[in-house]
Amino acid sequence: MKIARVHFYVEDATVWRDWFVRRLGFQAVAKHECSCTRTEVVTCGAIVFHLSSPLLPDSPVAVFLQKHPEGVADLAFYVEDIEAILAKAVSQGAQILQPLQEQPQGQGSLKWATISAWGCLSHTLIEVEGQNSHQIAESPAQSPVCFTNIDHVVLNVAAGDLERAIAWYENVLGFQPQQDFKIQTERSALRSRVMFHPRSRVQLPINEPVGTNSQIQEFLDINRGAGVQHIALQAGDLVGAIACLRRRGVAFLEVPPDYYTQLQKRYRLPLTPSQLQQIAQQQILVDWQEDGATANGETPPLLLQTFTKPIFSQPTFFFELIERRLGSVRGETKLAQGFGEGNFRALFEAIEREQIQRGSLHR
Repeated sequence: MKIARVHFYVEDATVWRDWFVRRLGFQAVAKHECSCTRTEVVTCGAIVFHLSSPLLPDSPVAVFLQKHPEGVADLAFYVEDIEAILAKAVSQGAQILQPLQEQPQGQGSLKWATISAWGCLSHTLIEVEGQNSHQIAESPAQSPVCFTNIDHVVLNVAAGDLERAIAWYENVLGFQPQQDFKIQTERSALRSRVMFHPRSRVQLPINEPVGTNSQIQEFLDINRGAGVQHIALQAGDLVGAIACLRRRGVAFLEVPPDYYTQLQKRYRLPLTPSQLQQIAQQQILVDWQEDGATANGETPPLLLQTFTKPIFSQPTFFFELIERRLGSVRGETKLAQGFGEGNFRALFEAIEREQIQRGSLHR
């Protein structure tokens, strides 16, 4: 189970192709056009995004945009046994939006089908027989910003749907629960469960609102249903990537200065003063397991994250940018895994500040 591509439905595919190229450093690699829809394909590292816009009112994209703002319509996965997954999906109440199709592909064959998921989201399932799945993807191009892959995709569902969504992804696609979060401030709250696939480590956090003031509820109201809130792009050098993106005009959520004051008070801060200064200058969140910092000079793996402001006209979808930094703990080299609760809370509070500025959340 691997993420094959993400399909955005937008008002103007050409405009958004140029935005991804100029702002995020993606490469435009292909264009597809049928009688009613135009699709632009952009890539960065192993990341593949399809951007589709309507040419005629009867385009599926036009129908989508009449019901929902611009955003993610389909999340495609490479799978190993598409027939078995389709059978499970139907047994769990999913609709088959595109029946199973097959065509010869090199020395093997390509099979695909699309099923309904939650709200406006669908999943295209792709099985490649006789060759590596990466051979059929659009050729990845080198980017000056150096995003390598998609770290995770975050899904927002309605209040009361979290457990059902967890069960659906577990029973149909084989995801497993990993981490639980409940974040609460004086104004609002959310519940979250991080799902991951045990073979590929693909991660899918699922959020539900707690209370009408929750930022998750605001997303659901504006999006008119469940959908993808954000996608995390992984970078090898997040500090350098953010500096580059700021020069390109990308807008980020602000991190208050006292965040870094509190960070310095945490147990055994695994950053030099110079490193902390660079991270604070780019307003990047940092987290680590404090019990992983040992007295013999070893450092725990670091989780670095930051978040763009919503990219579309409605305050729904945004990007997370993430670096999972290697550390040494008890003689073993490890990569940062999971999600830090401190960073999760900092993101929640940053979005709350944006809500207050929009007037959608009262102090």
